[in-house]
Amino acid sequence: MADAATDQLPLRERKKLRTRQALIDTALELFTDRGFDQTTLDELCDAVEVSKRTFFRTFTSKEDVAMAPLQDLWTGFLTELSAAEPGDDTLLEMLQDTVLVVVGQLPTDGWAERASRSHRLAQSTPSTAAHNLQFCDRIVRDALALLHERYDFDPAIDPRPRLALDILIAAFHCALDTWTARNNPIDTATLATDLRNAFTAVPGALAMPLEPHSAG
Repeated sequence: MADAATDQLPLRERKKLRTRQALIDTALELFTDRGFDQTTLDELCDAVEVSKRTFFRTFTSKEDVAMAPLQDLWTGFLTELSAAEPGDDTLLEMLQDTVLVVVGQLPTDGWAERASRSHRLAQSTPSTAAHNLQFCDRIVRDALALLHERYDFDPAIDPRPRLALDILIAAFHCALDTWTARNNPIDTATLATDLRNAFTAVPGALAMPLEPHSAG
């Protein structure tokens, strides 16, 4: 479906998307093989045969291109959230369903491998981890603004929507750890399963009692 939509774009836009994808694929390969800090921006641009000016029209930094697959998922989340119809679900349930819808729409060819590489880089590289945290904070703030426009609450005085979004992202990262630790399969269907398992565990985590070890 994504490929069909891309084919309908003007040639200039298709070229931009191809260049963007080439930068992501090459960056993740170089960062994985050589190391993030050991790969320069000049080397990345030379490998893709683009100028640094072209790079900075698409990404803000090496960290930005490294995290692009996961950032694309959350950008899709905001788009889907802006169009979600209110129902009988709780806010957290609606947010969880929105993430699952977006995961179901992700490209099945290549995205999963790119996303798993991005996550591993975030786990092993402090600067990408910091970039990821900043991006998550922006997503939460943008999502709060979207929700505030459509629903009757004020995030300035009601902490519940912010907490719901923070819980959503924490559960997502828990599922992502499980997903990327697998040998196989690394695909969007397995990610959706791991997400459902993490979401199902949330109520129990919030109500989990502390049970001391029994004397042995």
